[in-house]
Amino acid sequence: MEKSKQRAREFLQKEIKTYTALALFLAKRGIEDRVRFGRKTISIGPTFYKDRMKEARKLANELKNT
Repeated sequence: MEKSKQRAREFLQKEIKTYTALALFLAKRGIEDRVRFGRKTISIGPTFYKDRMKEARKLANELKNT
């Protein structure tokens, strides 16, 4: 079980790096777009990825502390 938690944590750390790069790229380009996600339309931009980073960091910390 410990190995699966470690792998999940490593995945989340890579995901955080990806979200950081995307947020920086979109912020520099000034890109803000809307994308259909099922029946919803969501806004894709730097703030979208910053929110995802916060969620991923929270999950990574929870896995580390358990």
